[in-house]
Amino acid sequence: MYCLGLEGSANKLGVGITTPEGDILANIRVTYNAPTGQGFLPQEVAKHHRDQILPLIHRALDIAKLQMQQITIIAYTRGPGMGGPLAAVALVAKTLALMFKIPLVPVNHCVAHIEMGRLATKIDNPIVLYASGGNTQIIAYSQRYYRIFGEALDIAVGNCLDRFARDAKIPNDPAPGLNIELNARKWAAKYEIPPLIEDIPVAVKGMDISCSGLNSWLKAYLDKEVFVIVNEEERQEKVNQLCYSLQEYLFAALIEITERAAAHLGIKDFICVGGVGCNERLQEMLGQMAAERGGRVGGMDERYCIDNGAMISWCGWLQYNGGITVEPGEANVSQRWRTDQIEAKWRTD
Repeated sequence: MYCLGLEGSANKLGVGITTPEGDILANIRVTYNAPTGQGFLPQEVAKHHRDQILPLIHRALDIAKLQMQQITIIAYTRGPGMGGPLAAVALVAKTLALMFKIPLVPVNHCVAHIEMGRLATKIDNPIVLYASGGNTQIIAYSQRYYRIFGEALDIAVGNCLDRFARDAKIPNDPAPGLNIELNARKWAAKYEIPPLIEDIPVAVKGMDISCSGLNSWLKAYLDKEVFVIVNEEERQEKVNQLCYSLQEYLFAALIEITERAAAHLGIKDFICVGGVGCNERLQEMLGQMAAERGGRVGGMDERYCIDNGAMISWCGWLQYNGGITVEPGEANVSQRWRTDQIEAKWRTD
């Protein structure tokens, strides 16, 4: 039995194939990258997905040594995400389900991240720090649902980093967040205690975080303190320092609200998921906090932390076993489909 999982909620298009036992037979993806200084537009990403999805499915089937007729179920990302890319991938999922008479399963993107984290790390009941370009949430399971204990009130942490990268002229290839992390490492490697740019305003409001004002502050700082530097090497050094400082302040705020949720629930184990979740500095800070509480962190690399098809495929099995399917003609997408709206029928209290 095999599940074909299709992910395309943002700029990454992924195809994965898994078994009901959690064996990952294929997990490949391609990424749409906008030019430096620009963000990606929904219509451009949708076209990218339409052009790439069929060759990617063929590659995944070849890797798994399977034919389409051997697929048992098809799972696709219903949401949340960008409307155009979601619709482009959903259309292919519906068409394949009709052509080959295969059951179709709509998957929540956020829940899929959590379940892939639980599968990959073998941590059964963690506090989840979910940080990506589209979502920032502190999550824990309770009474058949994944409850959100804190989240971004405006823009997600990953979106904040992406906007800063555009303003700072940091390349989008292979990923703006990764390039920020690499710049920060260069700055940190030069000092035993790296000097910070102080007073970066990260707003923590109760259990939530706000980032929109942070981007305005960063843009003003770049214009006033960085772009006025004529020497290119000195200007890059200042950018590196700003990358390091931004990570330290922003990630510290995330760890703060994550620890509050852990203290409230009495849970000591953590996983970090989403594109920002594979940032090594964020995982290091989370690990330090977990160690102080006598717990552990299940860290993942980019194979399963960043948007991928295997997480949709695996979550497809869980939802299928819980009786969650949809007729192809009724399948749709939702740009706003919250994590706490999905009943986790596959979990027991």
